[in-house]
Amino acid sequence: MAQRARHICAACRHQATVTAGTIFHDRHLPLPLLFRAFWQVTSQKYGARALGVQRVLGLGSYETAWSWLHKLRRAMVRPGRDRLSGRVEVDETYVGGLAEGKRGRGAARKALVVIAAQEAGPGIGRIRLARVADATAASLVGFVQQAVAPGSPVHTAGWRSSAALAAAGYRHEFSRLHDQGPEAATKLLPRVHRVAALLKRWLLGTHQGAVAPAHLDYYLDEFTFRFNRRTSASRGKLFYRLVEQAVQVEPAPRASLVGGKNNPHHNPSRSVESKG
Repeated sequence: MAQRARHICAACRHQATVTAGTIFHDRHLPLPLLFRAFWQVTSQKYGARALGVQRVLGLGSYETAWSWLHKLRRAMVRPGRDRLSGRVEVDETYVGGLAEGKRGRGAARKALVVIAAQEAGPGIGRIRLARVADATAASLVGFVQQAVAPGSPVHTAGWRSSAALAAAGYRHEFSRLHDQGPEAATKLLPRVHRVAALLKRWLLGTHQGAVAPAHLDYYLDEFTFRFNRRTSASRGKLFYRLVEQAVQVEPAPRASLVGGKNNPHHNPSRSVESKG
């Protein structure tokens, strides 16, 4: 039974809107305007920044545009999505600001991101990305377990986690880097290093290197969403998929957006990385 655009439970008479329990819950903007925001995000090849969305939609505040962009990034991870399968390259890279690529000294200010890339012949299939605390076996194997289906061959270079990966049910293909020159990892794992280069270019280009470390996880989600749908010939299909996923994810009030995963309001049940 519906009344005034609300659903009423026949048993307890509780009233709820059709958007209750979704990312649109308690919205203060009309749905047509929000759908325009969805289209603005999905129709731009390299994404959109909050200032651009504010200007195009005529929003009164930057904070409103920023909040809705982050809500949409939450929706870019499809609940229950499949893990990668087949032969998968895995490696890590440092990401952070305008001074990219530095390891060792200066890396403390950077975020360590692990990349998994499916092999698709000579090309790249789907990808998964995640920020991890460190390069220990526990962190790296934990990422693989969430990103790659058990039994898949996992190709790495320089990792010392063979026993841990085998114990977790993976076939580890390990390439040694010593005596092969500074560019060995790029040659041994061309797919993940191509993804790493595109990620850094996107962060520095579209977002001008201004991504706060606390929010990096959700930018990784957006990059993954776009990359995994890069061959789609229709922008409309991306729009449809994002709307479809937006009604499957839990509400994301502003209090949960500020501060990223370090925020006490952050939902810990969210997948480690991105999706797509």
